Amino acid sequence: MQHAVGAPLPPPHGPGIGHVGRPYQAQHAGHPGPPPISPPPGQAPPPPPGQAPPAPGQAPPAPGRPQQPPAPGQAPQPGWSGTGPTPPPAGQTAGHTGHVQLPPGGPVPLPAPPAGAGTGGATLAVLLIGPAGAGKTTVAKLWAARRRVPTAHVSLDDVREWVRSGFADPQAGWNDHSEAQYRLARRTCGFAARNFLANGISCILDDAVFPDRPVVGLGGWKRHVGPGLLPVVLLPGLEIVLERNAERSGNRRLSDEEVARIHGRMAGWYGSGLPIIDNSTYDVETTARVLDDVLARSIASPPAW
Repeated sequence: MQHAVGAPLPPPHGPGIGHVGRPYQAQHAGHPGPPPISPPPGQAPPPPPGQAPPAPGQAPPAPGRPQQPPAPGQAPQPGWSGTGPTPPPAGQTAGHTGHVQLPPGGPVPLPAPPAGAGTGGATLAVLLIGPAGAGKTTVAKLWAARRRVPTAHVSLDDVREWVRSGFADPQAGWNDHSEAQYRLARRTCGFAARNFLANGISCILDDAVFPDRPVVGLGGWKRHVGPGLLPVVLLPGLEIVLERNAERSGNRRLSDEEVARIHGRMAGWYGSGLPIIDNSTYDVETTARVLDDVLARSIASPPAW
């Protein structure tokens, strides 16, 4: 029998064991368990096994797990009775995980225009688009590392390859299974980006998004992250892409025919209104610097997409 979402976990295995070491029968009607033993008049009840008796004038501890003595120089902390959820630490409110606030439900808005050259200290959500071999991942990593404010880089291919058993490699034939894993990876990247942004950390994602598939490509990213996402296309010449692809290994290296086909489809971004960087003659440093300038212009005058 399957449990509904949010249903409590079954009790741990073992004869008669229920929640936190209590007798399993005592949790159900019709099984009241053994009656408690009353102490003699004027005498405190005996402590549970393994627990020292309280000092004179000190209240006995609450029933539940045995208390551990505090470390030297540390004040004693209130114990957990085992009868309910552990209360959050002082100063921490519900809806938080540690000190990190969970992302809001609303979409990511456009950032305010930065002051000065480049993107400055603006909190950005960037999508770097390009074919295999365009240098997206390398440029995105450098751009994120050189910013003066916290910035994260999330690569779609890295997230997609989190799947180990059952990984659907499109090189072995594109099918519904590989398509589903791509969509799952994009949703995961989108949630990660919103989580970073909700905590004041910019995020740049990279993906080979095709202009002729707006629903699952750019439109999908807009749904996952929000209208504040800034897309930029990195599109060097075909000969450059072929050279860089030849240096790859494993399942990220494509055939020359596949690279040429992808590059041809990416040419559809011309005339789309998105900013395009031809980094055929740029090194990584120059491309990252140009990317920052292009993003600054996109913030001041967002592209229509």
